[in-house]
Parts: sequence; C-alpha cells; structure tokens
Amino acid sequence: MSGDRLVHIVDADPERCQVLKRLLYAAGLTAIFYDTAHAFFEAAPNLRAGCLLVDLATPGVDASALQTQLKRLGISLPVIATIPKSDVTTAVETMKAGAVDFIEGPLDDQRLLAAIEAALVDPQTERTGGGPVQAARWRLAVLSNRERQVLDEIVAGQPNKVIAHKLAISMRTVEVHRARILKRLGVRSIAEAISLSALATVASPAGSDERIS
Repeated sequence: MSGDRLVHIVDADPERCQVLKRLLYAAGLTAIFYDTAHAFFEAAPNLRAGCLLVDLATPGVDASALQTQLKRLGISLPVIATIPKSDVTTAVETMKAGAVDFIEGPLDDQRLLAAIEAALVDPQTERTGGGPVQAARWRLAVLSNRERQVLDEIVAGQPNKVIAHKLAISMRTVEVHRARILKRLGVRSIAEAISLSALATVASPAGSDERIS
C-alpha cells in the first residue's frame, strides 16, 4: 500500500482506536496508533508520509504546541484534530495553530473519511490552486456580504449579542443569518462552517491574502 495512504493517529481511547482501525482499513487506508503525544513524537522524526489525526482530549496534546513541535522537526504532515462537540473556542484555536481540518465528536464516519482524503491531497495540487483550500474558498463564495460578516464574527468567538451590537442588527437577525449560513454552505453545524472559514484563510499559501467575498 502506498505510503501516502497512512494515517497516524494520536488517541488514548483503545475502543475508539479499534473502530477507527476497521473504518480506515475498509477505506484502503493504513492506520498507525500512538496512545500519547510523547509516543508520537518519538516516532515523528522518521515520518514523511500520510496525515495526522489527533484527539485533543489525549493527555499531553495541545494543538499549538503540536504544530510548533512538528515544524521544529521539519515534518509537514497535515493535521486533522478531533474536538468535543460545540467547542467553538478550541475549533478556532486548532485551525489557527495550523490544522487543515477539525471534526466534532462523536465522529461521523463519512465526515472523517472526507477530511482524511482531503488532507492526503498532494501538496502540489494545493499550491496550484486545487485541493481543500480552494474548495473551501469557493464554498464560502456563496455567502452574502452580511452572512460573511456574521461568520467572521463567529470565527472570532463572538456571541450573538456582541455580533448584533457590532453589526447594528437584532439578535434575531443574527440567528437567521446563522441558519442561512449553514444552509448555503451545506453543513450541519456552525463548527463545520468555522472549519471552512479557517481553512480558506489561515491555511492559505504563504504570502497569500486571497479571499473570495
């Protein structure tokens, strides 16, 4: 099996690891498990292929520190993080730290596999305008200017009351925009919308400030 079909998984939950192993095997992927961040970093210097799936609830795992250590070691594995449901703050911090995607628990099989396949896209494809970054930009392009403003404030961690005051609209209008954002983007949660927004901006190629409005 090709080396770029590897998924390195940092997760301390043995039952979840068994489920992931079966799921990934069925999808033609090879899973390698590490029950601690320390175990992963011991192996990290020899890793050059695949992607990294990390459960942020694993002891000793911090999204920002993880990315810093990977860069220090010269490792460019794309990182997908799993986070608790509706934890917007962690979601934003994770994407800002450099993760290519995040997934809320409990994990949805199809959502997870789609994220992994996107992460395994050849980096050259992304640099030439394809891949998940460009796809995220085009999906965001369907939003109106006001919807994009509301989404930007949500990504910044602002509650509805603050968004309403800042944009001079009612809280009810904010709620309507939130619902429309989900519908237009074809996602099921605000966390997924945040993921798209962060992917389209934070994960842009170095030096690029391209943004579709």
